Amino acid sequence: MAKKPIKPEDPQEDKPRVHKELEGFDIKINTFGEITTSFDIDRINEFLNKTVDDKKLRHRKDLKDPKGRKDEEGTDEEE
Repeated sequence: MAKKPIKPEDPQEDKPRVHKELEGFDIKINTFGEITTSFDIDRINEFLNKTVDDKKLRHRKDLKDPKGRKDEEGTDEEE
């Protein structure tokens, strides 16, 4: 039985799903290996800090939790 030919995918047709706050975000690597983005790196870091939970920083008392999650003891109070 003959195999079906594989069609090359056109990357322009299928755009990845992105968060509403990152609409229009584009990232590319130029010929020199430098990463270029359509957003400022500070804006990306602010979004990541707000939405992504960092397991390594959960135990730190000096950092305020932006999502309002309770710490390990079950209280929202700072010491």
